[in-house]
Amino acid sequence: MKDIIKKLYVISNELNKRYSKNALLRYNTGKVVHQKQMIFHKCNKRNRWVFGGNRSGKTECGAVESVWLARGNHPFKKNKKSVVGWVVSVSRQVQREVAQSKILHYINPDWIVDVCMVEGRKDGYENGVIDYIILKNESGLNSKIYFKSADQGREKFQGASVDFVWFDEEPPEDIYYECMMRVFDKKGDIFGTMTPLKGLTWVYNEIYLNEKNNPEVWCEHIEWEDNPFLDKNEIKLLTESMSASELESRKYGRFINNGGQVYSEFDENIHVIEPFDVPKEWYDNISIDPGLNNPLSAHWYAVDYDGNVYVIAEHYEAKKDIIYHSNKIKEISNRLGWFRASNGMISTLIDSAANQRTLSAEKSVVELFYDNGILTNPRVDKNLFSGISRVKSYLKNADGKAKLFIFKNCVNLIREIKGYFWGDGDNPVKKDDHALDELRYYISSRPEVPKKINNKTDVQKDKEKLIRKLSKKYY
Repeated sequence: MKDIIKKLYVISNELNKRYSKNALLRYNTGKVVHQKQMIFHKCNKRNRWVFGGNRSGKTECGAVESVWLARGNHPFKKNKKSVVGWVVSVSRQVQREVAQSKILHYINPDWIVDVCMVEGRKDGYENGVIDYIILKNESGLNSKIYFKSADQGREKFQGASVDFVWFDEEPPEDIYYECMMRVFDKKGDIFGTMTPLKGLTWVYNEIYLNEKNNPEVWCEHIEWEDNPFLDKNEIKLLTESMSASELESRKYGRFINNGGQVYSEFDENIHVIEPFDVPKEWYDNISIDPGLNNPLSAHWYAVDYDGNVYVIAEHYEAKKDIIYHSNKIKEISNRLGWFRASNGMISTLIDSAANQRTLSAEKSVVELFYDNGILTNPRVDKNLFSGISRVKSYLKNADGKAKLFIFKNCVNLIREIKGYFWGDGDNPVKKDDHALDELRYYISSRPEVPKKINNKTDVQKDKEKLIRKLSKKYY
């Protein structure tokens, strides 16, 4: 028995030594876990980006993801037996100090088969600039991680076929698109980790707003408070030393515009939700912002018994006629089991401008919709600032709670909210606001929330008395 205990002790010590040296094994496996990092790793989208403040833990995501893929031991993905990946930094110097350093931190030396250098000695690779590393894949084959810098130019990114590309900080747009082609035939992954310090660049439109509605694009914000390994006092001191604009990008990882975001209360983690089967009793109204060359935007709204508003369906298309839009509205309404008037018509709200006839048209948009089975009500409140104020109150009410929730498949409404900024003259920038207009029409049509009344009615008192009585009986 003593021999067995002795052997177990030796094995335990050996395992502890290996664990203490293996940073990859220790990554988010202790009592404290960086939840946002794990959400990134678990996401199955092929184009994933983390927008994070400095020291938020974003670079760790890219480094660990790269090593997991190269080693063929990714815990949340189907692994390949031999992988070729690129790690792209802004420059060679930044590569050595950031991405390369992080990658090496998560690689055990005995996993390395060979190292090819750009600068420095091979026996001191951690102090030089690495061209590529050959790693043992757990399949028994080998993988390669190449280090590249964006300042090399697009030509250095042509011709190859790779399994993944990690952008450490924002790359030039032409290099991004070239890398998209490099992962194309292997159905590989692109992921980026960056602090958005350059303002509203191509990344803002292509990734954050996802203007092309690419179903494989996914992004997440990581801020200092999301990193459980940062000292709270240090966060407080640094926060107090920075300007508001610096905090937006360096603390929260947000894109900034000189005018600021109109709906700054909007938080994708709170207001965007997974679709669910909405009770038909919650169905409330449809709101339309008409457009022919511009997109026509229509959304279906439901309200629960607590007054929470849910945006549950979307129709958003440009360069189509009223007949087409009417059929689409009917199609979505039929799918939802949406209620109709006694005459079979579908009732909606619409911009009051739709009531006007032009010289080139015999009928107004309202009349054309009516001819196609859609009864539109153009009597909506179009006051811009009061409408914005009402929407803001639904994003965050006086108690700090959200009252507006958007199904994640309403991608155009979500994109417009994220990209709506104040411009010159205290007015929002008039761009991509069709869904936001009809959101305002709908929210403005809602009754004002009544003020709380301290005096309880007799019915309320009786209900509370009955609840207390039942509670004592059964509990």
